[in-house]
Amino acid sequence: MEGKYLSNNTSIPEETLSWLLSSQTPSIRYLTLTRLQKKPSSDPDVIAAKSLISTTNPVKAIFSRQDPEGFWANKRHHYSPKYRSSHWTMFLLTELAVPPEHPSMQKGADFMLEKMENETAQHYNQEENGFGCFWGNWLRYQLYCGRFKDPSVQKVIELICKDIYKSGLCRYNGDLPCSWAVIRELYGLALIPKSQRGSEVEDAIRQGIQFLLEDYNLLSANYPHQEKIHPLWFKLSFPLFYHADVLLVLRVLKELDALEHPNAAPAMRWLKDKQTLKGTWKGGSPFKRRTRPFLVNPDTPNHWITLQAASIFS
Repeated sequence: MEGKYLSNNTSIPEETLSWLLSSQTPSIRYLTLTRLQKKPSSDPDVIAAKSLISTTNPVKAIFSRQDPEGFWANKRHHYSPKYRSSHWTMFLLTELAVPPEHPSMQKGADFMLEKMENETAQHYNQEENGFGCFWGNWLRYQLYCGRFKDPSVQKVIELICKDIYKSGLCRYNGDLPCSWAVIRELYGLALIPKSQRGSEVEDAIRQGIQFLLEDYNLLSANYPHQEKIHPLWFKLSFPLFYHADVLLVLRVLKELDALEHPNAAPAMRWLKDKQTLKGTWKGGSPFKRRTRPFLVNPDTPNHWITLQAASIFS
């Protein structure tokens, strides 16, 4: 591969970095600066990009559709319509790196915290199978918005840890273990600072990694399932909601400092092999007609996919 490479060994050419930094989406510029270039929060370029995230589309358009009470689409239904209602929107905004202190983020987190308070207790007491992916995503944006000490959040952390030990048993997968559930649950736990993870959380993280990388094979995708392997597993997509792909698993492992696991190496090579000669990665947006608008063309190199794939190697 030709091109002058970055000094921080990200395996991405400088021209690709420039391409990312020229994106019209401030979130991409901000994440490129912080994840790939490792710029501190005090850096002027980081400050400038971060300040524009909330006032530029697509985030600006998403916020414009939020009700003053904090919800999107429907006050009574946080889960539907997919993927525009409150639950999905809060998760998407977290993926877009919207500053968590923004009032709209805080309102959305409060709405979903209050909305799920009774259901949290119900699921905790009944230990129902089949909701690991939901609670993992819910935990992700609640922690992102600073709700770690909230009693309901603590209950969900306990619930998730228990569910990981059951390998994410899912009623929608014939009550079999579910890799999507485990991945989403780990994605939520990953935002708990190491200094605040108790032994229960650490044990659950180890158990989840064992499930994904040791009990089964990431590239064979031989996790228990009723139907055939989902076609999205071997595609590179953004955004994904309750689904998962190999790239998302690697992103989660990266956050958990688990990419050194020897069984992650084949998947990293697989991802590296998908890099184009220009140092980019191609990807798609499988739910673009059902969620917020993104400039994603599956036939061309994609900013979001390139950003996320490159961050695995940074």
